[in-house]
Amino acid sequence: MSSFDYGVFIGRFQPLHSGHEAVIRSALEQVSTLIVLIGSARTARDPRNPFTYAERVEMIEHVFKHEVATGRLVLRPVSDHLYSDPAWCAEVQRCVDETILDLQNGGGIGLHGLRDVSIALTGYGKDRSSYYLKLFPEWDNIQLDSQYGTFSSTDIRRQFFQRIPVVPNTVVPDEVAAWLDRFKMSETFRGLLEEAEYLEAYPTEWGRGPFVTADAVVIQSGHILLVERGRLPGKGLLAIPGGFLDPKETVRNAAVRELREETRIRDEKGEIPPAMLASFIDDRKTRVFDHPERSLRARIITHAYLFRLPDRRQLFEVTGSDDARAANWYRLGDLKPELFFEDHWSTINLMVDL
Repeated sequence: MSSFDYGVFIGRFQPLHSGHEAVIRSALEQVSTLIVLIGSARTARDPRNPFTYAERVEMIEHVFKHEVATGRLVLRPVSDHLYSDPAWCAEVQRCVDETILDLQNGGGIGLHGLRDVSIALTGYGKDRSSYYLKLFPEWDNIQLDSQYGTFSSTDIRRQFFQRIPVVPNTVVPDEVAAWLDRFKMSETFRGLLEEAEYLEAYPTEWGRGPFVTADAVVIQSGHILLVERGRLPGKGLLAIPGGFLDPKETVRNAAVRELREETRIRDEKGEIPPAMLASFIDDRKTRVFDHPERSLRARIITHAYLFRLPDRRQLFEVTGSDDARAANWYRLGDLKPELFFEDHWSTINLMVDL
């Protein structure tokens, strides 16, 4: 008989490896149903998060066919919240509650909620990435041992994204090894390899930082001004206009300069002068974004400025220039996190209060 009705296991599974498999199988011996929350579920591909949520679901379903088919293993997505642990905790709590209510009541509202349901958070506390095990005191805890504690998904990705990719069959399930063998022949793999090589060379050419950058979050009439990146890293992804600080300018002036250089923003009279653009900055919203993992290039600390342009039926004209392949206005309601470079989705959410 199982010790708990439900277990919760949280991971990124980039990719699923034998350590993950061991934890899941051990947890299934102690819970009736295990809810696996797949993190970083709505981020753009990069060498740290190369596989989409759907691809990671496919990996897990290949390995745990019977458990998924019988409903003992349930998979759900969870987004990143780099600058707010409480927001991430709230999403995890909501996801678990909604999943259990759905399973218990066929999607209806339980008369007694989750009062009579036993829930345990399960995991393998191998390093600082497992800090989340302390964030949910309302749940019981199943701390699992694993014989696969000397490697991580990072080690697997490092070997995999090479000109001669290595699929470490000894530390990933056979089904995942076969999946990776297919993936390494794809155009997507080639693009990720190119970016991984760029990022590996970046510190040698530019250093590890810390570096200072400035970003311009520009809104007008329910729209936001974004650029499409024209170069690695993040080529083709959407980004906030911005860039590195020049030696003899203030961070505020750098935000204005980068905005003008990358978008050529203009009205009926022509390109808008720097002083006028600066007058649109809402100084109450200026914020520093300094998460240590916000960029894979180096330690980059950015200062974001909110530009509130006057509402009007005809938006200011923009054209992609400098590092930007394109510049366009996007409706705020149409934005999707998986389209964005680095932490720019989080930046927009916090600056614009989406």
